[in-house]
Amino acid sequence: MTKITKVLIANRGEIAVRILRSVHKAGLKGVAVHHAVDAQTPAVKQADTAVEITGATPVAAYLDGAQIIAAAKESGADAIHPGYGFLSENAGFARACEEAGIAFIGPRPETIDLMGDKVRARNFVESRGFPVAPSAIEDDDPATFVERARAVGAPLLIKPSAGGGGKGMRIVRDLALLEEEIERGRNEGQRYFGDGRLFAERYVERPRHIEVQVLGDTHGNVVHLFERECSLQRRFQKVVEEAPSPTLSADERERICEVAAGIARAAGYVGAGTVEFIYGRGEFYFLEMNTRIQVEHPVTEEITGTDLIAEQLRVAAGEPLGYGQDALAINGHAIEVRVYAEDAARDFAPTTGPLLTMIPPGGAGVRIDSGVEQGGAVTAAFDPMIAKLIVHAANREAALDKADAALADFVILGCRTNIAYLRRLLADPDVRAGAIHTGLIGEKPELAADPAVDGATVRALLAAAALSARPVLDAANAVPPLHAAIGGWRN
Repeated sequence: MTKITKVLIANRGEIAVRILRSVHKAGLKGVAVHHAVDAQTPAVKQADTAVEITGATPVAAYLDGAQIIAAAKESGADAIHPGYGFLSENAGFARACEEAGIAFIGPRPETIDLMGDKVRARNFVESRGFPVAPSAIEDDDPATFVERARAVGAPLLIKPSAGGGGKGMRIVRDLALLEEEIERGRNEGQRYFGDGRLFAERYVERPRHIEVQVLGDTHGNVVHLFERECSLQRRFQKVVEEAPSPTLSADERERICEVAAGIARAAGYVGAGTVEFIYGRGEFYFLEMNTRIQVEHPVTEEITGTDLIAEQLRVAAGEPLGYGQDALAINGHAIEVRVYAEDAARDFAPTTGPLLTMIPPGGAGVRIDSGVEQGGAVTAAFDPMIAKLIVHAANREAALDKADAALADFVILGCRTNIAYLRRLLADPDVRAGAIHTGLIGEKPELAADPAVDGATVRALLAAAALSARPVLDAANAVPPLHAAIGGWRN
């Protein structure tokens, strides 16, 4: 057993606040590292100790593993939780934590290494008899990679071996463009990950993206916490997530979840992780494994009643899970939407600005995970996520209704957000029917367009805006000089 008393959160924003909540609930102390631009954020205010870190850019500060470990030693932290992004899947950082005598709240470094390399992970999964898509791997024989990729057939998905988060991925439907797309993919892989190696696999048209939450301890116990549907994506980035999937039958659910748990067992997995699959026409293929907590983990928490961060803390301390698969069950339906500062009508361009007003929705079955608050600001230093809105209800239809009502009640003034777009997306007939796939958002650009406003309404809004502006208001209320000269005289 490893005694953990103080946890440093090597992250920022909503996930830092989320981790702190479970750290405090467990009776532990929390340390927040932060760049100067985050000095007044909720995570820093809520932490028991705050340590400022520096870097050439704000992002660089959170990627400086040596500085973060030094902050842990300075603050007396005996464990580090990396959250997601930044150093969460950096095996070198996990090893450095171990060498410093600090518990890394995540899987073993060798597991991160294995699953972080998409080619090694795929080969490992295939060698254990689990389903993978037909593919060609550059490392097997670089000289014949193009020919082998061509033999897999179109459509193809070109992916960086060291990739993740949709970066550098390219769909090739015309094999005449294969060599050109491979070169582009190689350049993007080198730019994003410092590694230009590629692999190509059969692309499933209109696929669903299904992922399974797994949890393992240091005693060899592994369970799954069912699946999440993450098919509503834009450019390989998730927009809406839900649990359970509206498409899987009971048999399919059991099959895909058991495969995920089997992969985790084969890898000797410790901690919380996610096994991702591409699903289509009743078949599913291994996509990748994320060796960290996921952005969308709250929907799993809502349908299982499990605090995944608390479980991570217990596992990192060497405790056994203390329960088996039979103890876990699905209760109702949960949906998460990511509220961003962005302009959907302008190709989802990020926006910035002060959060002059931020009034989140509330009520039974409504949860907000956010790393900002009213009076703060959305800047260009990091991604434009403002909050994650999670709802839980008895069934999917009720959850969709609750999500729409909560979005309608979410007040944010100061920067443009995607709230109106999310409401239109959730109201789309295909989304309501569960007929979703990873390309659906791209097929419905009309959802991103601002609704037409009639001329009378535009004029009324412009007049209201003008009358609320200080110079116009002062002019409207001013007493003309001729009348002012009369003074206080009355007839």
